Amino acid sequence: MIYKLAIIGGGPAGYTAAERAAHHGMTSVIFEQKALGGTCLNEGCIPTKALLYSAKTYMQATNASKYGVSVENPSFDYAKMHSRKGKIVRKLVAGIKSKINNDLTTFVAAEAVVTNYTPEKVTITANGETYEAENVLLCCGSDNIVPPIPGIDSPNVWNSTDALNINQLPGSIAIVGGGVIGMEFAALLSSLGVEVSVIEMMPEILGNMDRETSALLRTEYAKKGVTFYMQARVTAIDNQTVHFTHEEQEKQITADKILVSVGRKARTNNLEALPLEMAKRGVAVNEHMQTNLANVYAAGDITGYSMLAHTAVCEAEVAVSNIAGEEACMSYNAIPGVVYTCPEVAGVGVTEEAAQTAGINYGVAKLPMTFSGRFVAENEGATGLCKVVYDLDTNKVLGVHMFGNPASEIINMAALAIEQGLTVKQWRNIVVGHPTVSEIIKETLWSV
Repeated sequence: MIYKLAIIGGGPAGYTAAERAAHHGMTSVIFEQKALGGTCLNEGCIPTKALLYSAKTYMQATNASKYGVSVENPSFDYAKMHSRKGKIVRKLVAGIKSKINNDLTTFVAAEAVVTNYTPEKVTITANGETYEAENVLLCCGSDNIVPPIPGIDSPNVWNSTDALNINQLPGSIAIVGGGVIGMEFAALLSSLGVEVSVIEMMPEILGNMDRETSALLRTEYAKKGVTFYMQARVTAIDNQTVHFTHEEQEKQITADKILVSVGRKARTNNLEALPLEMAKRGVAVNEHMQTNLANVYAAGDITGYSMLAHTAVCEAEVAVSNIAGEEACMSYNAIPGVVYTCPEVAGVGVTEEAAQTAGINYGVAKLPMTFSGRFVAENEGATGLCKVVYDLDTNKVLGVHMFGNPASEIINMAALAIEQGLTVKQWRNIVVGHPTVSEIIKETLWSV
């Protein structure tokens, strides 16, 4: 048979595409050589959050006296944390399998190779079988970047997948890369007593996120004992020693383990039969998630644009809608970014730095999170920050950036407001529940 859609990759973009294709009454075949759920569910988002929540629970126990609660000699069992993480992943993978288990969807647990392309159909081989489809959606995901550092192949060097699979903690670790992945592991390991050092090449951690909230997070973890080396370039790894330049000096750190987390790159192997146009970081697509080939679409990390699971889901929905004949366009105006440390950092829309670069006539309003009574009640001794970037000419809210718990839950409200183009005045007029931490955004807007 000739399927309406072939989906290569079973991560968030892939399994979402299979669900949406069935919703539209389209036949589809989805290929996944590892496990459904992709990197996010099996080696990224979910397992790290499971471990981080266990660590957060332990830290709450150790600090319970601040809230009038007595917990004697709190301790943790990392092997049990690791086991719980695995149980959660297995449960969610089973849930995805049940979602795509229908008469319109065929699941192939094998590596897919595109062997032939025409504007009418695409031919794919997998596990010795041949499959044909009118359209193909590339959701092949990404791989860890392995920088060309001498000694990086040392057995003491981990990538993020390696770090998730341990059931015993090292005494110390040097983390190369202070992005989201690096900081979440720094938060996890330092809260469980591991001596942590972070070596970052940029002037500030967390890449393109708001610099002020990023700096607040770095300061918070420095107080907790994490050592940071900013604007440092790693030159070599020698067994358990990292050599790097910092402040025009040659330095070195010796640790039990070394975690290299400097980003991810689009996975494009087995697609040689497709004459694809490439962008700077991945496969080039238009606003419909369509490549330069009319019947070939791409979504998720393979585009290299926004390597986030929630972006991948939306991109897949846009692609399938267009394949089904319903025009849809992808918008990147309000993609939330969250760092699940404790405290959390979250942001959506334009940062102050991006507004400056773009020459936007912007204003900034900000307040400590302590202007929310609920925040004060639940975050003893914390201050936090809520920051709103807005357009002085149109009064539209351009970006919201937060430091403090539970920023990860509040930021979605900001994403909705920015995507809908709300002005400061319109947002002020919305009634929000009291007492809630999310009130802080409205309080901040009234400071404009």
